[in-house]
Amino acid sequence: MVAETAASYEALQAQDNAIIALFQSRDYELVAPAYLQPADLFLDRMGEAIRGRTYVFTDPGGAELCLRPDVTLPACRVYLERYPKSDVEARFCYNGAAFRYQPGGADAARPREFRQAGIEYIGGADRASADAEVTGLALEAVRSAGLKDFKILLGDLGLFEALIQSLDIPERWRLRMRHFFWRPPVFHDLLRQLSSARAGLPGAVEAELIGALDPEDHEAATAIVAAYLERASIPLDGVRSLSEIAERLRGRAADARQPPLPAATLRLIEDYLNVSDAPGAAFERIAELTGAGGLDLSAPLQGAHTRLEKLKEFGVDTDSATFSAEFGRDLEYYTGHVFQIEMPGRGRAGQIAGGGRYDDLLKSLGAPREVPAAGSAIHTERLLAAVRGGVA
Repeated sequence: MVAETAASYEALQAQDNAIIALFQSRDYELVAPAYLQPADLFLDRMGEAIRGRTYVFTDPGGAELCLRPDVTLPACRVYLERYPKSDVEARFCYNGAAFRYQPGGADAARPREFRQAGIEYIGGADRASADAEVTGLALEAVRSAGLKDFKILLGDLGLFEALIQSLDIPERWRLRMRHFFWRPPVFHDLLRQLSSARAGLPGAVEAELIGALDPEDHEAATAIVAAYLERASIPLDGVRSLSEIAERLRGRAADARQPPLPAATLRLIEDYLNVSDAPGAAFERIAELTGAGGLDLSAPLQGAHTRLEKLKEFGVDTDSATFSAEFGRDLEYYTGHVFQIEMPGRGRAGQIAGGGRYDDLLKSLGAPREVPAAGSAIHTERLLAAVRGGVA
């Protein structure tokens, strides 16, 4: 058993070294972001799917820290430390551990500690070319490791953003749609709620509280919610703060005064989300749907077609790829093109690599302006198992 474990480690190390050598040969600089990170950076930017699975602790000096659940944010911090003006184009690569709590217990497919080999292309002004380069290099890396018979899944958060910006709906609904897009079952529940007057009404427990809130006064709403929780002896725990709870309930109060989502708008959103086809055909279907609904998405769709041509230039077989309008991965910092390399029929264990564009992230971390950026990460243990024909 010890010999087998040692052999597996050596094989993993050899695979990872080869991947990093490939990245470096394409002018990606090897960096080593810190394992320990300020907890608030991840808790505020990763979304609930990862936020509730992050290992958080307080050090003896009182600082709240976390074990990095992802390496993109730490790599972005390396960039900002080097280039505080955020005016330099940089290509980074890395290979190291990330950590996530696994509800129900860890297993081979969902370990608490796992290895990521990845790249981050920060500051590339030509977004389509940068997206294609990152995607193409991730594909080249898994192919060079021996992976075969995989599928490529594509998505585009920018198209979804263009869709909801074109709709005549309250901005708070757009915010909620963005927030829940990464969790399809919850997103569809939200659509049903917004399109039904009865579903939008508060339950008996919340009715008194909702009725007392002014949707336009966040400060007063926070005070009312705090007093309510104290009277009801409800402790503040979990991953939501008092401010977040008040904001959510203030939205419910506003929804109680808002007409439900029109049936035609609901149908358009659902039809959009159901689009799943080869990328070119999918873009044509989206153009038909939105055009019939009186929306003009010609500019973002042209951008999607341009990226598609760039992907082909970087060796991506787009004819065999699938574009899913509903696909957004499970990290909330993505803003545009996203992709996943997967082995069909293996569930999470078959999700070998993925990545995408995250143009808002660096500014939220302190950059003086928006910085275009895209990256990808390979789950190297899953890659090794897939190459060997096993499941990890």
